Amino acid sequence: MTAPLAVSIGDPAGIGPEIIAESWARRREYGLAPFFVVGGGGVLKAAAKARGLSVPVEPIASPAEAETVFSDALPVLGQEDSAYAPGQPEPSGAALALHSLAEATRCALLESASALVTAPIAKAQLAQVGFEYPGQTEFLADVCGLEQEDAVMMLAGPSLRAVPLTVHCALSEVPGRLSQDLIEHRARIVSRALRRDFGIDAPRLAVCGLNPHAGEGGRFGDEEARIITPAIEALQAEGLAVTGPHPADALFTPRARQTYDAALAMYHDQALVPLKALDFDEGVNVTLGLPIVRTSPDHGTAFDIAGKGVADPGAMIAALRMAGEMAARRASHG
Repeated sequence: MTAPLAVSIGDPAGIGPEIIAESWARRREYGLAPFFVVGGGGVLKAAAKARGLSVPVEPIASPAEAETVFSDALPVLGQEDSAYAPGQPEPSGAALALHSLAEATRCALLESASALVTAPIAKAQLAQVGFEYPGQTEFLADVCGLEQEDAVMMLAGPSLRAVPLTVHCALSEVPGRLSQDLIEHRARIVSRALRRDFGIDAPRLAVCGLNPHAGEGGRFGDEEARIITPAIEALQAEGLAVTGPHPADALFTPRARQTYDAALAMYHDQALVPLKALDFDEGVNVTLGLPIVRTSPDHGTAFDIAGKGVADPGAMIAALRMAGEMAARRASHG
């Protein structure tokens, strides 16, 4: 039996607390693995009440208690809390979000939690309380002792898995950040993760071009010929099932999506636009290459709708389900 999942509360002024509470309320409907939230017991109670949910919250002294509590109440580890002011982020809430993220990550690293599920944060607010990373993915790479390029973001939904090879940078910086080594390195990480965490024995990867029409034979840029194609050929020589470079405007059509298990995109929006168009309410952000399992709903804090009872919990439920499934696969493979 695997340990429970650790959930960070995210910014308490966002929709994180209410969709966590709703996920617990629908735990049986979706067969969710037991989970606990780090901190924010008062926030969770208030968020559930604002949503019209009956969600009892029970403090626990250790992650090991979560499984016993989970069937009857939402387990919360630790006393850290803040006021519940939906849509009004403030430093005390950011401090709670940072504590929750750090402690939930620690639980996963110590294996008292089988996986980490992170609710959305507000990066600008966290920066005010000392968070120096572009996002949670970069934070996790650092605390896990990895180089930034070893932590790979994958967006996964029922219709598509997509990996942006460059992430938090200006579009103008993308060509300079791309390299044959980067593409090969991250493709290997994705292939290993698809086998280990998703149970795909022979993963198929499709690589996007950078330029329109994948460069149109060099008319619209030479990155395909100079960087992307050599990387694909090297990966193929290693025995990996990799194709491309494909024109990005055709790679995400229904027929094309049947030909691969994950698409490798050259930049952030090239991966996230099709994923969010197809699977917005069920999209999951998965960090590959870590020694721990980490998932997150693929959306932000949504301060504008927080506390109004309209936030869809689908992506949080999907993140919890995926984390439980990935943790179970890792446990079964040792």
